[in-house]
Amino acid sequence: MREFNTTGLCVPEMHYMVDVSSRVAQTRAMVERGDYFCVNRARQYGKTTLLAALERALAGSYEVAGLSFQKLGSADFSTEGMFVRGFSGILLEEVVNGRLSMPPAIEVRLEAFTEADPRLLTLSTLFRVISRWLRESERPVVLVIDEVDSATNNQVFLDLLAQLRQQYLDRGKNSSIPAFQSVVLAGVTDVKHLKAKIRPEEASKTNSPWNIAADFKVRMTFDGADVAGMLEEYERDHATGMDVDAVTREIVDWTGGYPFLVSRVCQLIDEDGLPWTREGVNRAVRRLLEDDDVSLFDSLTGKLEDHPTLKEQLRALLMRGEEVFFSPYNETQKLLMMYGFVASRGGRVAIANRVFEMLLYDYYLVEEQGRAMKDAGALGKSRFVRDGRLDMCAVLEGFRRTYTEVFGSPEEGERRLEEDCRKQFLLYLKPIINGTGNYYIEAQTRDQTRTDVVVDYLGEQFVVELKVWRGRSRHEEGEEQLRGYLEHFGLDVGYMLSFNFNKHKEQGLRRVAVGDKLLWEETV
Repeated sequence: MREFNTTGLCVPEMHYMVDVSSRVAQTRAMVERGDYFCVNRARQYGKTTLLAALERALAGSYEVAGLSFQKLGSADFSTEGMFVRGFSGILLEEVVNGRLSMPPAIEVRLEAFTEADPRLLTLSTLFRVISRWLRESERPVVLVIDEVDSATNNQVFLDLLAQLRQQYLDRGKNSSIPAFQSVVLAGVTDVKHLKAKIRPEEASKTNSPWNIAADFKVRMTFDGADVAGMLEEYERDHATGMDVDAVTREIVDWTGGYPFLVSRVCQLIDEDGLPWTREGVNRAVRRLLEDDDVSLFDSLTGKLEDHPTLKEQLRALLMRGEEVFFSPYNETQKLLMMYGFVASRGGRVAIANRVFEMLLYDYYLVEEQGRAMKDAGALGKSRFVRDGRLDMCAVLEGFRRTYTEVFGSPEEGERRLEEDCRKQFLLYLKPIINGTGNYYIEAQTRDQTRTDVVVDYLGEQFVVELKVWRGRSRHEEGEEQLRGYLEHFGLDVGYMLSFNFNKHKEQGLRRVAVGDKLLWEETV
């Protein structure tokens, strides 16, 4: 029986997985055109699975040298000669394992490289042997290198790219000159970014060593049809009675089609015996976010510690609600996209998916000085959950009382607290629903004056609009916007939390009818 897999290579015969045949066909077309390109996507994005499927598709028509730089250690990149030895060794390993063939004389030369004094070896010598191999090979040779990130901080890797680039250019001038049919590099890092990582003080490094690369435009995120196809296969084997379309929508809404997240959510539902329902997906997401051993999450948060500019850009998006317009020339944005944090939507930068958004909110909230709000929410939890149901009106009233006790009544002279309002509510809300419910921020309404928090708690949804008071007419516009949002969710009751900085205001909870919807509004 097949299972869901989130560690290593996915194999169709062993695992439930999305049909990647169309992606393989598009990638093969690039190989057949003779393109040199880089499959650069964030971690656990299905790169290795795609390459394995590509190698199977090319077998018979091409010799495929499928290498991984994970097989090389740091010493192999320490000098040019050491790299020649290591590279020759992993090439020969493919021959020994029967995955690659080459003339015996070439094998002998490569074997000699693996045993030679590295001080006597150069890349130019290696490439003269490679050129002879390419000329004598009965079939065109494709070079595929996975996990290039392990090499991107090394000058030797730049020199390798330069050799491959020169081969490519020489072939363009004279088709009789031997060159790899195609070179495919796979990793998180876009090789074009290497100019910013290696010896930045040298002017000679300002140009990309891989500017010959064709753009890799193959979509690797999973859409609804992809996920539904995988779930239909699972349903045929298990007959759970799931509503495939409904479960698919919920999974895609949370994950944004990020391959690892899709597979992990499905894996948690399957292995933990959760129901294949909307609530089952929410519970799986909650367990995923509570897991402290997710290497992808560790990698993402580690990047923020390593790159303070990325951390600040995400803080502006999430905590301050700033609108950031996408620019393909902005280095910070390019890095955020490369690592998988964000995507460009409608010309604006947005967090890539709800799972990452909640991960990042938790990450930033832990750093915040909001102990009083968190403790008050945790201590009052028993008042807010009655008979297994979340009483959102009680949550809003409890928040108002605690906020006033901690900060006092906000007035005109205290607008410095305005940015802080949403953060304090989330600090208060999180311990109340923690372990049982989820929340996320609706990206379309996140700005300096309005945010919709959507809470899922044991199958019930609550939409809470957080709004800074900007006058009666703007408030009524907000009510109408919330009514439309409730319509979208199929809900009849909504909630509004208004932060009013005027001295003369009426605090407390009130009931408001807007069309056919009921709103509970709390003013702080």
